[in-house]
Amino acid sequence: MTMGRIDGTRMWQHRFLDCHLDTVRMPDGTTHEQVLIHHPGAAAVVPFLSDPRGPDPQILLIKQYRYATGGTMWEIPAGRLEPGEAPITCAHRELLEETGCTATSMDPMTFMWTTPGFTDEKIHLFLASGLTRGATQHEADEFIEVVSLPLSEALGMIGTGEITDAKTLIGLMFAAGYRT
Repeated sequence: MTMGRIDGTRMWQHRFLDCHLDTVRMPDGTTHEQVLIHHPGAAAVVPFLSDPRGPDPQILLIKQYRYATGGTMWEIPAGRLEPGEAPITCAHRELLEETGCTATSMDPMTFMWTTPGFTDEKIHLFLASGLTRGATQHEADEFIEVVSLPLSEALGMIGTGEITDAKTLIGLMFAAGYRT
C-alpha cells in the first residue's frame, strides 16, 4: 500500500500558486481530503557587509510592507524561484533586486518548509559575503527599506519580538550559530 495522493482537483490558480483538494492515503491506510497549495519554492539570503567571522559583523535587513500582516516586517532578502531556476541563482537575483548588492560568496546554510500542513513551499537559506553595493531593482509591489546593522542588534530584535518573520528568524539564528 502506497501513501500519498490518490486523486485530486485543482480548486484555484493565481500566478505562481496552485491550490488543490486531494484525496490522500494516510500511513494507516485510511483516506482523507487534504488541501495543498503548490508553491515553486524560494531562496532567502543573510547578507553580511563585513566578515561573517568577525566579532559583530554588519548585516543587511529589509523592512518591507506586507499586506497579510497589516504593516511592515523586518526580513532578510528573499523571493520565489522562477521556473527551472536553481536556488543559488534565485538568491543572487533577489539579493541584487532587494538590496542592490552582489556577492562574491553565496554559501548554502539550510532549507525550511514554511507551513507543511497545507503548502509544499520550501525556502533555501544562504549566507552571502563579499558584497558590493549598487542600485536596487524593486518590483512595483515591493515597498522596501534597506537597513545596515550589527548582527548582535538583529539577534536582539528577535529577543524583543521586533523580528517575527520565520525565514528571517531561522536565517539569522542559523548564521549566528553556524558561522565558521
